[in-house]
Amino acid sequence: MKILVVGGGGREHALAWAFARRGHAVVAAPGNPGTARIGRNLAVKADDIAGQVRAARDERPDLVVVGPEAPLCAGLADALRAAGIPTFGPNRDGARLEGSKAWSKAFFARHGLPTARFFDATTMAEVDHALDALGAAVVKADGLAAGKGVVVARTRDEARAAAAGMIEGGAFGDAGRRVVIEERLPGREASILAISDGRSFVLLPAAEDHKAVFDGDRGPNTGGMGAVSPTPVVTPELVERARREVFEPVVRGLAAEGIDYRGVLYAGLMVAPDGTPNVLEFNCRFGDPEVEAIAVRWADDPAAWLAGAAAGRLPAGEPEFSPRAATCVVMAAEGYPGTPRGGDRIAGIAEAEALGDVVVFHAGTRAADGGLVTAGGRVLAVTALGDDAAAARARAYAAVGKISWPGAHYRTDIGGRIT
Repeated sequence: MKILVVGGGGREHALAWAFARRGHAVVAAPGNPGTARIGRNLAVKADDIAGQVRAARDERPDLVVVGPEAPLCAGLADALRAAGIPTFGPNRDGARLEGSKAWSKAFFARHGLPTARFFDATTMAEVDHALDALGAAVVKADGLAAGKGVVVARTRDEARAAAAGMIEGGAFGDAGRRVVIEERLPGREASILAISDGRSFVLLPAAEDHKAVFDGDRGPNTGGMGAVSPTPVVTPELVERARREVFEPVVRGLAAEGIDYRGVLYAGLMVAPDGTPNVLEFNCRFGDPEVEAIAVRWADDPAAWLAGAAAGRLPAGEPEFSPRAATCVVMAAEGYPGTPRGGDRIAGIAEAEALGDVVVFHAGTRAADGGLVTAGGRVLAVTALGDDAAAARARAYAAVGKISWPGAHYRTDIGGRIT
């Protein structure tokens, strides 16, 4: 097939890589230097709806795969399907699962999903009412905030300050003018992703993201500093509970509300000490960096599954994945997750990949003067396979050790909890 991948980050490079290694022709819009090595790039911004539709009409791909959440929430999949172009990614109505935390939490309540108690608020009086009930709480910007709009407060005062910063202080702009305040849940986080054709779904291997910027889960949340797949926190028993208690109700609920959901259903879960899978959030696209760790384990053709979902008819059976383990370590630019510095020359990618069983996915790079420089907060997603979790982790960090630029930083404990 000819596949157009919308987006230009590490997620899109991982998807393009997975398609290309199965012999598909890949075009990325806008892509990055990594996708340029395995296909063609088009100078069209991911959120340029009209531009993306024009590009798809010109390229006539067999499938468009929309990577980022922002164009999905803006209606790119609607526009592509209206133009008769097969598209993997939910329409705008389905993308509200990620685009509005308040809408999604209300959806969970309507359809009986296990989730934390919550309130939504647009004024500080409503925030105080919620905190009177919950005390120390989790504060979430209602809209899209690039994975950074969540504050897990340790005290009531910290929660109130976070909410005030969003509602009154303009943190996260319009995305934070409304907030969701929910109770803190004990347990350990895990991610389970599914592919849905609107009527049925198949589950992908579990992955565990590492959101905080510093070792030991300290510091502010980021878009993700690394991931492992599989993860022992997601046991076979938990997978079956998530299938029954989370994914089946979501797919039924979407259909019952007239939403034809063809895309990724990404459940962020807090697994309670008793094994209960409580839903923290749903995303409407592949997780980044989770998909990097999953993509290198995908043993059959991922394009067949995504094309089937786009057509409303998933293939029979289940996707096939390698039993090997994967570790992805994100290398970030100086200043991330605040204001990252750009333009620093990157060295060592070829040496890292020469180790074998290593793929370096580009997340925030650009070509300059015959080389590569940093051009974003999360710069590279260094991903390695191993026969077990310890081997994958060791190989990933050996690869990271080959790569350098001024101010580069990364966590040193990705996968440490399972090895």
